[in-house]
Amino acid sequence: MLYKFKSKAAGDLIMLEPQGQQFLQIIGKTPGPQGIIEADEMPAAMAALQQAVSDQEAAQANAVAEAKAQGQTPPRFEAIGLRQRAKPITDMLKRCHQAGQPIVWGV
Repeated sequence: MLYKFKSKAAGDLIMLEPQGQQFLQIIGKTPGPQGIIEADEMPAAMAALQQAVSDQEAAQANAVAEAKAQGQTPPRFEAIGLRQRAKPITDMLKRCHQAGQPIVWGV
């Protein structure tokens, strides 16, 4: 399944199911076939995304530091992290919030 996020204030954004579900869970929405993010919910969604990015990067840095301290090979992570995946939706959230337009999916 694909998630297609749409708004009158921004171009459509398509995400694969795992990334779409992760995004929706981070911002506190129930992943499903349809939904809406109202303009007044967008600042909290952007803050939640930024916090999730910071948490992921801190956890990865800690894992690398711990492995090095134990003389082990540092773990490898996905080449594309949450920071890169969150950038397009964060931009969409900013544009839509400024325009006062909701973002919908599955409609």
